[in-house]
Formats: sequence, C-alpha cells, structure tokens
Amino acid sequence: MRLSQFHLRTTKETPADAELISHKLMLRTGMIRKLASGLYTWSPLGLRVLRKVEAIVREEMNQAGAVEVLMPTIQPRELWEETGRWEKFGPQLLKVTDRKEQAFCYSPTAEEVITDFARNELSSYKQLPVNFYQINTKFRDEIRPRFGVMRAREFLMKDAYSFHLSDEDLVREYRNMHATYTRIFTRLGLEFRAVLADSGAIGGDASQEFHVLAKSGEDALAFSTGSDYAANVEAAIAADPAPRAAASEELRRIETPTQKTCEAVAALMGIALQRTVKSLAITTADGQFVLALVRGDHEVNEIKLGKVAGMADYRMASEADILAHLGSTPGFLGPLGAKQPIRVIADRDVAAMADFVVGANEAGFHLAGVNWGRDLPEPETIADIRNVVEGEKAADGGEIRLARGIEVGHIFQLGRKYADAMQATVLDETGKAAVMAMGCYGIGVSRIVAAAIEQNHDGNGIIWPQPMAPWSVAVCMINPKQDAAVSQAAEQLAQQLRQAGHDVVLDDRGLRPGAMFADIELIGIPHRVVVSERGLSAGTFEYRARTASEAENLELAALLERLSG
Repeated sequence: MRLSQFHLRTTKETPADAELISHKLMLRTGMIRKLASGLYTWSPLGLRVLRKVEAIVREEMNQAGAVEVLMPTIQPRELWEETGRWEKFGPQLLKVTDRKEQAFCYSPTAEEVITDFARNELSSYKQLPVNFYQINTKFRDEIRPRFGVMRAREFLMKDAYSFHLSDEDLVREYRNMHATYTRIFTRLGLEFRAVLADSGAIGGDASQEFHVLAKSGEDALAFSTGSDYAANVEAAIAADPAPRAAASEELRRIETPTQKTCEAVAALMGIALQRTVKSLAITTADGQFVLALVRGDHEVNEIKLGKVAGMADYRMASEADILAHLGSTPGFLGPLGAKQPIRVIADRDVAAMADFVVGANEAGFHLAGVNWGRDLPEPETIADIRNVVEGEKAADGGEIRLARGIEVGHIFQLGRKYADAMQATVLDETGKAAVMAMGCYGIGVSRIVAAAIEQNHDGNGIIWPQPMAPWSVAVCMINPKQDAAVSQAAEQLAQQLRQAGHDVVLDDRGLRPGAMFADIELIGIPHRVVVSERGLSAGTFEYRARTASEAENLELAALLERLSG
C-alpha cells in the first residue's frame, strides 16, 4: 500500500466538541467523520482498523464452533410484541413505518429475530446445541450521543445466540464463550477484565461483562486482591459484616438544629461516620412507603435496591409522602415513630449495627444509641443494597480495589425467557416438545477501536497494539522524487517486509521528514523505518518503535530480526 494512493487526511487541531481522547484522536487522524448526531462515516484508515478487529473476532468465533449468519437490521413489530419488548425496551428503540403503514424497528439487538429463525429451522434435539452469530450494524436511539463511536447511535456489533436442550449444556457454552472472549481480547493486545454484571434490559440468569481498563471508563469495577473475583459495582459484593454487638448505650434524643446529613451529625457528635445511618424514602409502584437504610459512609446502589422483592419500579418519595408517613421533613428521617405503616429495608451492614444514630422524624433532632430488637423491630428485609468501597474486606479475604472500565463485551445465560415467549421448541429424546434454553454473547466491535485508543495513547497520538494497527510497519522515504535510489531501496525493503509477513505501508508522499513522522506517530503505526540517502551510504536503515524514545540505525538483517521479534 502506497500512502500517495490512499486517502489519509490528518489535522493538528483538536475538535472543540470532542471530550474523550479517543474521539479527539479518531477525528484528528481522520478515522471517522461525523455525519449527524451519533452517526459516523468510517474513512479508509478507520475501516482498516475496524476490519482488523472484526477478523480476529470472526476467527475466534469460528474456532469456537459458532456458525455465522446475517440477519436484517429492520425487524417487524410483531416479533417484538411477542416478547413484550415493543413498549418495554423504551425510547432507544427506533420505530419506523413503511408505505403500507406496517411498523418496524431498527435492530438494537436480535433476540427476537434469531429466536424466530431457530423456531422455524430447529425441530429436533439432534440439531442442538448450535451457536449462531453475526457481525452487523445496530442502532440505539441514545438520548445524548457523545464520545464519538464510544456512545454512538449506530455501531458495529458481533452478537451470538446459542440454543440448547438442557441448562447444563447452556452453562457449557457460556464457559466456551467466556474462554473465546478471553482469547479475542488477549489477541487484540488489550488489558481487560471479565466481571460479574447485572443483566439489564436483555435479562437472563447470569451474565459477565468484559471491560477494557482505562481511566476514562464510564463503568466502575470492583476486584479483589485475594483472587480473580471481579464485578461491576452494580453487582459487586463485599464480605459479610461481623456479627452484631450487644447494645451498650441508652436511646437518647440529640439536638441537631441545622445538621441534615450524616457527615454533619457525626461531626457535631464527635463520632465516626460509620455509626450513623442514612434513611432513603421511597414509594413503590403499588404505593407502598419504604425506608431503605444504609450506613452513613455508604451509598445506595439503585440496581441492587431495584432487585429486592417488590422494588422493581420504585421512585423517590415526595415531601408530601414523607410528611404523611413519617411526620417529618428530609434531613431528619428515620425508622422509629412512623405515623403510618412503612416497610424497612436494611442493608446487611446496617442490620449488623448496634448503638447507631438515625433521624428522629422531628425537625432539628436525631436519635442516638438506637438498637434493633430493643428500640425498633428487626428489619423486615435485609439485603445487600449498597456500593462496595475501596479498601474494604472482600468475601475471599482480600481487599476490594476499584478501577474504571469500558464495556466491550457481555455474555448472558438467557435461559428460556425468549424461547418461552415465542414458543421456540424442539422434540426431545422422548418425542416431547421441549423449550430451548438460550445464551446471548455480544461484542462491540466499533467500540473496541475507541477503547483501545483510550488505553493506548500519548501526547503524539495513538499507540496501537500491533494486531489492531492499520499497518504494522511504515517505510518512510526521504526526498524520494530527488533520489531514485532512495525510492527504489524503499520499495525493495517494503517488498521484503511483506514477504516476511508484515503489513506494510509505503509513505511516498514526499512530505518533509517532520510532517511525515508526525503523521506516522499520530495514526499509531507500531514500527517506522526510514530510508534515506545517508542511510543507504552507511548500509543502514533508521528504525524506531512507536513506544521508543530514540531511533537507531540497523543493517537489513538486524532490522528484519527486530521486526520479527
């Protein structure tokens, strides 16, 4: 490939509307160009990187035994109504109508379509297990598209769906996909972690996310120093609390005229924040009033709280609701002395507390020396409803550590949720109809490109892991038009490197060395080789790795050895 025959348009300016470094660098290198909000055209340079990622994903999926298909991106309303997701999926589902007034949606995911395909194609247990996958465009109507292709409305995704007669076989394929994803992200040269996760809108019985570690990551991850345990903060669990101590204080009212937070109350009383309890007032979908209690130094995890029985669609209580049930205003709330029946949900750590401090349900006052069983009934519900905290004890005996990650893959054990809804059955060994169990396995192919840049860059531009780089080696000519020997030597070297298995680009644009080298660094080529009149006279080539601070002069044999190392 000659750069003089390739479309490459780089810029020095940082786009004003770009926030993340990946967005800035993808625009500066010309990898993408914005068409509309959340919609991008991939340039020839960007497409080369995208196809490198796609090829590795496809190779590993094929090696794992999955079978490639290609499904429509426009899907009929009727299929989504069968699963109840036409309305439930929400405003991210882009709905369109054709000339016959028939409703369709632009695919954000393909559980309905693949289940319809399977129920029409699979009739016997002898055809199972099977794993169908595709690499195709998806669309989700993000309310606020941002960060370039990291959170675009249209994106390229690999989605796979497996079908099984038994739950045990589903678990086997789930593990197979976990191992496959591990190979994919390892081959791509990325630092990543697989973490336990919440199944979200897709649903299912178990799921894990794969995250590229980066300081700019949107997701908070928790992992243990004692094992390979890792989880999204939405699902992370710390060690069980120590058993509750015996009561040692009398219940008493504390005047707190302006202290409305746990921090302010603890400071006034001169006690540790860990001895206070926050009361979160909530109303459920059926109108029940709930107080969710967490320790003063902890934060409620909305995902965990929403999974508690009866809490699926809760909302924050209004001041009118609070006044009616507790007779107080926010800032002084607590579980004692409610005016009307309330439900109390205590975090595990709160349920293990003694002699703690809560609001008195009276403006300007808190209660100290509060104890379960003596001053108020044991909590109706005890659950893990909080975020884990850096440095606390993990269940395996290690310590919890927090990091940031960018989700690039997700695997689910869907169970029979979609197959039940769409009556996807096969005949089992006894000739009876059996509903198939399903797995779902997604990879954000275009998102991987941005995530890799977030993890691999410096002040000069992108530093691609070699498997993802648009080219692995750039052969740069100095004054090729004025020196035919330089041009000939560069072309001969490029040919030798290609024969040795390297993906080579020949920079024959005739730019000044500074501008040429800046471009090669900006677009992140792992290896740069310079052919010049001075080098030819000395019998050497100037070589510099993208991550090296200095260039070095190497003879041909040494250069070939260095590049193959």
